[in-house]
Amino acid sequence: MADQAPTSVKHELKSHNKTQTNQQLQHDQAQPPKGNQTIRTILPTTLIKLSSSILHHLASLTNIHIPLDHPIWALLEKHVYALPNPPPPRTRPPNKPMQVLCVGLPRSGTESLQQALLTLGYDHTYHGWDIVYDDEVHSPSWVKIARMKWYPDIVTLSHSPKSVRITAKEFDSVLGHSQAVTDAAASCFAREIIEAYPDAKVILNMRRDVEGWHKSVVGTLVKANQSWGFWIASWLDRECFWAWHVYERFLWTGLFRASDGDLKKAVERNGRGVYYEHHAMIRGLVPKERLLEWYIDDGWEPLCRFLGKPVPPPNVPFPHANAANGGWKTREEQCNKRWVDQAFLNLIMGVLGVILVAFGGRWWLG
Repeated sequence: MADQAPTSVKHELKSHNKTQTNQQLQHDQAQPPKGNQTIRTILPTTLIKLSSSILHHLASLTNIHIPLDHPIWALLEKHVYALPNPPPPRTRPPNKPMQVLCVGLPRSGTESLQQALLTLGYDHTYHGWDIVYDDEVHSPSWVKIARMKWYPDIVTLSHSPKSVRITAKEFDSVLGHSQAVTDAAASCFAREIIEAYPDAKVILNMRRDVEGWHKSVVGTLVKANQSWGFWIASWLDRECFWAWHVYERFLWTGLFRASDGDLKKAVERNGRGVYYEHHAMIRGLVPKERLLEWYIDDGWEPLCRFLGKPVPPPNVPFPHANAANGGWKTREEQCNKRWVDQAFLNLIMGVLGVILVAFGGRWWLG
């Protein structure tokens, strides 16, 4: 009978075998998978890369830029996407003057301020959302006002630069039912609207953290501008066309000086400068007694004191609306429901119509 190996030798042999097994496993794992394993590993990665590439190229479509003084836009606005029943211009009742102009930039508590002013009795307080969500579609009128500001030569049919004054009449055609205005409707036309309503009080709503403001702009305005789904839908639905047209081609590109139509680059390049220059411009335009510089965390008291309104009771907190992950997301969902879904339904119906016509023609011809 063979001698039994000492216990220490057994442990060494066991340890050696375990080491060899681990090394073999590591070697096997390091080898590239074969056959079906290769397909299962590479295919998902390839699909992800392909999908990412497609989405990247689709997003780049939103930056295709045709100068806004090109005749193609007149054709599209007046014929292809003209509203079948445009609403008449609004007029301002003599007993309902414009009282408050909130000219701070978008993403500076504009919707919170709108809700606060509504609570204080300013009915109606117009917000940038109203430009596209109004029951009556006045987006074409806002495009006309934007052309007066940034493309006056088109309005005057002149080939030489010429200033066009935007008066209360033009603003009342869209704001005639409002006693206060905030967000893009005021900030994009701050100089003009302050001049048009000289008796209105002016609020410069701001954020203390410019980097936080800039990040919010990128996460909302720029993100919407990069939405290829929204862009495609804008060609398939009249209302969606005007929503994209007024904001993505005129207001945001004008505000952030995106001369080439690339809002993302413009916000990165000019955003912070626009923020500081805009505030300086307002301070230079408005006398101190007519101006309130207000931050969202200031709440009710300075706002009510400036407007001569009683402070709401403690059980009425100051509203906080339109956060990027809250109110803004809800608005995006409304956008999808109102325009994008309808646009793609129009596309499907159009494709089905073409198919039916093709089959019908083939059947008719035998």
